Amino acid sequence: MKIQSLSEAEVLRTLVTSDKGLSHEDAQRRLNEYGLNEIKDVRKKPLYLKLVSQFIHFLAILLWIAAALSFLSDYLHPGESMFTLGFAIIAVIFINAVFTFIQENRAEKAVEALKKMLPFYVKVFRDGNEKEIHAREVVPGDVFLLNEGDKIPADSRLIDASELKVNNAPLTGESEPVLRDPRAFDGELIESANILFAGTTVISGSGKAVAFATGMTTEFGRIAHLTSAVEAGRSPLQKEITRATRLVATIASAVGLTFFVLGFLIGRNFWDNFIFAIGITVALIPEGMLPTMTLSLAMGSQRMAKRKALIKTLTSVETLGAVTVICTDKTGTLTQNKMAVTKLWVNDKIVDVKDLYLYKDKIYELLRIASHCNNARFMDGQYKGEPTEVALLKAVREALGDLKSERIKEIPFDSERKRMTTVNLIEGKVFVFTKGATEGLLPLCSHLLMNGEKAPADEDLRKNVIDASHAMMDMGLRVLSFAFREIESINNISMVKGADIENNMVFAGLIGLEDPPRPEVPEAIKKCTEAGIKVIMITGDGSRTAGSIAREIGLIKGAPVVVEGHGFNQMSDTELRAKLLEKEVIFARMTPKDKMRIVSILKDEGEIVAVTGDGVNDAPALKKADIGIAMGMSGADVAKEASDMILLDDNFATIVNAVEEGRTVYENIRKFITYIFASNIPEAVPYLAYILFKIPLPLTIIQILAVDLGTDMLPALALGAEKPTPGVMKKPPRKLGEKLLDMPVITRAYLFLGPIEAIACMFGFFWVLNNGGWIWGVMLHPNDMLYLQATTACFTAIIITQTANVFACRSSKESVFSIGIFSNRLIFYGIMAELLLQMFIVYHPFGNRIFGTAPLGPDVWLILIPFSILLLAAEELRKVYVRKHEVK
Repeated sequence: MKIQSLSEAEVLRTLVTSDKGLSHEDAQRRLNEYGLNEIKDVRKKPLYLKLVSQFIHFLAILLWIAAALSFLSDYLHPGESMFTLGFAIIAVIFINAVFTFIQENRAEKAVEALKKMLPFYVKVFRDGNEKEIHAREVVPGDVFLLNEGDKIPADSRLIDASELKVNNAPLTGESEPVLRDPRAFDGELIESANILFAGTTVISGSGKAVAFATGMTTEFGRIAHLTSAVEAGRSPLQKEITRATRLVATIASAVGLTFFVLGFLIGRNFWDNFIFAIGITVALIPEGMLPTMTLSLAMGSQRMAKRKALIKTLTSVETLGAVTVICTDKTGTLTQNKMAVTKLWVNDKIVDVKDLYLYKDKIYELLRIASHCNNARFMDGQYKGEPTEVALLKAVREALGDLKSERIKEIPFDSERKRMTTVNLIEGKVFVFTKGATEGLLPLCSHLLMNGEKAPADEDLRKNVIDASHAMMDMGLRVLSFAFREIESINNISMVKGADIENNMVFAGLIGLEDPPRPEVPEAIKKCTEAGIKVIMITGDGSRTAGSIAREIGLIKGAPVVVEGHGFNQMSDTELRAKLLEKEVIFARMTPKDKMRIVSILKDEGEIVAVTGDGVNDAPALKKADIGIAMGMSGADVAKEASDMILLDDNFATIVNAVEEGRTVYENIRKFITYIFASNIPEAVPYLAYILFKIPLPLTIIQILAVDLGTDMLPALALGAEKPTPGVMKKPPRKLGEKLLDMPVITRAYLFLGPIEAIACMFGFFWVLNNGGWIWGVMLHPNDMLYLQATTACFTAIIITQTANVFACRSSKESVFSIGIFSNRLIFYGIMAELLLQMFIVYHPFGNRIFGTAPLGPDVWLILIPFSILLLAAEELRKVYVRKHEVK
């Protein structure tokens, strides 16, 4: 069957359907027969391969080598507990692998959940009535409607169209819109103008089509059989963490090898040197960093989702914190997108909508145009359609009731023409109705309607129209102009273009619509200003409307630079750059193409740009921006696909919340990295003392692992859940190239916090040895009770000082007391879990056997606790110094 070569009637007959669609029962039967309209994953990487990959990355291989050497050591030199160490290292590998595997699996499920949260709906005819269903429920034979911005749900045959253009780029790679025609075609399917392919998008116009292939039987489904799933690339943050881990692991290995050789030079035997080399390597590798990082990012994404921002890629999380410019639409983002007609201009007078009953006869023609040149509908007791058109239809129905006509032709609105035209048959007469921007429509008019009579449109009357339009815009209203003409019947109406009929029109009047600002936007704008983020409004509305709203929400305070469409197109890139450098700038009467140019120049200037968009033609700008933000409620599917972030509530304030959350995520990662890295120093110093001063080994490898993968984990996660610090949105954006592990972070962890903890652990070790009568230089047996208690004291000192360190790391500059000791309850849960694990390790016989520890008396705890107070006090003094230095 060559469906493209059949007439419309033959298509419907072949698919056993009608222009009124399928019945509910028939649709259900076909759904059972053909299955859901979904593209299934093909050759997806099996779960077992994903799990295996967690065991063979760089860090895992390093640990496998360490485990193998431990087993070899135990085989060649038994009695040094190296066998236990080998199993402990393998346990580390398994914990990391399983944990990361679970998180990645959860991430995949989250993507699936995202698809469910943002379903793709289609308007189909069922039992003769228009109904909205999920795209996966579309079956062959379903008749559905198409409008600008819709994604086509299935391979379909067009049976009716009005200037319908589609973007076949997902299938053909050709991004230029192509005009579709419902007439029969004898050529190949892929070349047919009457075929619409699943996954492509309607750029403009409207139409009706019938599905003939769904799911895996579509062209996309066939291609899916020949291609494997594309794996998502890692984010720069993940790459940087991997680089940092490799760097630390390489340094650890180099240090271990260096001191292994040094041990020989100072007379140590092979096994002592080998134990030391393994220990120093394990001590310097942050085994817990990667799982902590994974969980922290997962929690950040969940927090963003709760704040109505769905993040599609991890890259977006980190980039959000660096945004310097937000280019935002006005309607629906800064405003509530609750359009309502409030003013009309007729007979040279602005009329309030509540007084319409006084002017019913004089405004009839104006309201008639607003009713017929309109794609909104009143169905099942509710209005459906684009907000502006719904507001117009609602005003007409409230004033005049339902007006009937037969639409013969529609020339859809587009951003270039800035107007929409319909040809309607009313009581045997043919009328052309047009609505759009005043500057585009008024020049097409030869007459104005004054007191029901057509008056020649002289300069004075034209000036009155423009002045009235400006006056209404200054009220913050969106102003539309309306015109009409009566014509003779037209031959070949389907071939008629706007230029053929949009002339010698009669101007009927103006309608002003109010879309109030969102109440939370002024505070969000203020936050952006304080955070060093520039906000630029890019709107299709007139400059006066845009300026009025911008002033109301606090976006502008002085005399802004206003660039309108006609002037914008005449500007060179150099001139535009100069405008963009101005403190306050508004772009009015802009098209999506103009938005793309603005974004490109901002990026060329080194700005990190976030841009909002909801239409099909916004997709290039969304792709070009560092952060493309699509509207979840009103956005076209193609815009959502091109974006990095989706606003579930279409609210500008949500963008600012997401930026704050992005900065917080980055800040929190630094916090727990500082916390984790600080404990590396007290883990490494005992090994240096052991090799240099010929003392018993103060800390065993198994105890190091207990810290890194046990006691440190939950407090580190609690730091990853920290709320934004008070100053996070009061400082300029970070530079995109800024390193996560910069010198201030490394210096603070390794040269300030770490040494204090190292002093504490070595003090505890020697305190117990000296109280037990140990003599310097005497090497104790690994099972000697005094030695077990001394290593336990060293281990306990790290835990005690880390409980203070978790509070110290809650901020880099602000006092923990100003943040609020109890403002993050997870910290206390983490510390509680840490101490419970510590009690098990120190006081339970099973814990003693596994970790080589022995119970400690209260005196040891009392002598170590002051070190945690010392660490917190020292950190508070450092923060005071930093704050004073910044003020200077």
